[in-house]
Amino acid sequence: MSFRTVEPALKDVLDDIAKGIIQLPDFQRGWVWDDNHIKSLIASLSMSYPIGAVMFLEAGSVPFKPRLFEGVSLQPAPKPKIFVLDGQQRLTSMYLSLRSGLSVKTRTEKGAETHRVYFLNMIKCLDQTVDREDAIVSVPESLKIISNFGYKIELDLSTPELQYAQFMCPTSLIFDPTGYMNWKMGFAKYHAKNPDAAMFLMKFDQEIWLRFQQFKVPVIELTQDTPREAVCQVFEKVNTGGVTLTVFELMTATFAADVGEFSLREDWDARKERLIAKYNVLEAVDGTNFLTAVTLLNSYRRHLKKQTTVSCKRAEVLKITLQEFKDQQSLVELGFKRAAELLAEEKIFDARSLPYATQLIPLAAICAHLGNRTTEHGVKQSLLRWYWSGVLGEQYGGANETRFAMDIQDVVGWVNGGLEPRTVRDANFAPVRLLTLQSRLSAAYKGLAALLMKHGGRDFISGTPIDINSYFNNAIDIHHVFPRSWCENQKSPKEKWNSVINKAPLAASTNRFIGGDAPSLYLSRIQKVKGINSVNLDEFLSSHIIPVQQLRSNDFDGFIRLRAISFLNLIEQAIGKTIPGRDSQETVKAFGGFLIA
Repeated sequence: MSFRTVEPALKDVLDDIAKGIIQLPDFQRGWVWDDNHIKSLIASLSMSYPIGAVMFLEAGSVPFKPRLFEGVSLQPAPKPKIFVLDGQQRLTSMYLSLRSGLSVKTRTEKGAETHRVYFLNMIKCLDQTVDREDAIVSVPESLKIISNFGYKIELDLSTPELQYAQFMCPTSLIFDPTGYMNWKMGFAKYHAKNPDAAMFLMKFDQEIWLRFQQFKVPVIELTQDTPREAVCQVFEKVNTGGVTLTVFELMTATFAADVGEFSLREDWDARKERLIAKYNVLEAVDGTNFLTAVTLLNSYRRHLKKQTTVSCKRAEVLKITLQEFKDQQSLVELGFKRAAELLAEEKIFDARSLPYATQLIPLAAICAHLGNRTTEHGVKQSLLRWYWSGVLGEQYGGANETRFAMDIQDVVGWVNGGLEPRTVRDANFAPVRLLTLQSRLSAAYKGLAALLMKHGGRDFISGTPIDINSYFNNAIDIHHVFPRSWCENQKSPKEKWNSVINKAPLAASTNRFIGGDAPSLYLSRIQKVKGINSVNLDEFLSSHIIPVQQLRSNDFDGFIRLRAISFLNLIEQAIGKTIPGRDSQETVKAFGGFLIA
């Protein structure tokens, strides 16, 4: 990648925008500046104050679908020579207010849509004691400012004569040599009897109008050899005040420039609607996730044929062709559906309860490649062991593209008789980690809640096991077993009472019925008020791996230690390996004893 710095005249830049030589890549957001921003910008230009550098990209090597600037209408639109990567808002504001000759569709400071025309108050511009922004006047497109419900005209600039009389110069004439000359001639004629008018106009030309003509725009111009990945990264760095350019947005613009102008955005919007219509958990998937999964599958299948490296990093995503996307997209969509069905069996029903959204990417790609084999018991068990190793081993918390590539190779190889995946082999869980799992911010916390539901957890009052219907209908959430208020009154350590060990998935109504009482009290109340005998209630409690005797006797410490043992057993079953450290000094100190059944 190479670049150069140049300083073209503002007039030349605005002329090139008008001619379509300079355009926007289609991924750029729309123009959004309000009236006050525009007036402030005009004021800065009138005083030759710097307005910041803009960034251009030579058109050519990166195929973007172009878009003309707001206010430019050319039929047919020419091919651009320059794309604007940074500076769209400033350039659009300057073009519309100084060059287009149109009223500017903008917003008031309260967000109301309005059309404005801008003027320079010539007297205030030349008065050193006046704040220059006060010299920039914006009026409605009627060129009249009216108050008192239309009865009082505060300012009327609707004719040149009224403009001459009030020393108001339209900014739209600044870069219109013929129009400005005619306006000056009219101004001079109107003030012919004023001996000071000619000198005033000359001073305005020298001190204000000339500043606009001499204004240079500092430009960083990326050359044609700039690769897509660099464009994406540069845009993210310089466009901090705007919308981040994701890989998805960049590829949307790239595919749009292809033959047939394929709309990746419209394709994704329709696909997302299909996915979430049945699978709430796929709310966690965005366009970039889907594109990454497509790239991962495409790269893996190319690897199988040509022994190339498997990758789905940004550089690889940016290389994918529209044809490759079309070849894999249906398989990947089916892969996400299969992944969602697999997770539903594990009692992960929605995006809120999903431990890692990122882990859906390799899971979907693996399911897409394996196809119907994901329904085979042996294959499914291998997939689940890999999945839970990633969740409970907390291996998907950082940059994951390298792990995606590793996992699709390892897991597919494993189900075909190969070695155990590295994610399974590396999975580990320290017993004391249970105490630090305090909220949904932890993937392992959400994972353990799902494992409790999968274990067969039944509601304390209804006895209803949790499936997808009861999960949503009963507002199932993770609630304290020993109530918070009771624990705080007993001075129990928060690291224990607020940890996952003291949580269970329960209906919202059940949690309200429990209240803040000691377990012995709320259990007795459930039996009496809800008509549930102790045997059935104990069965419901046991379905949550709750040590019933300790709960009924309000033995908080005993409850925590015994339930921690049961949690570790669940984890071992899920990841298929023994958890070390159950009898370590650290564990004994934290729990008051070994965590061995």
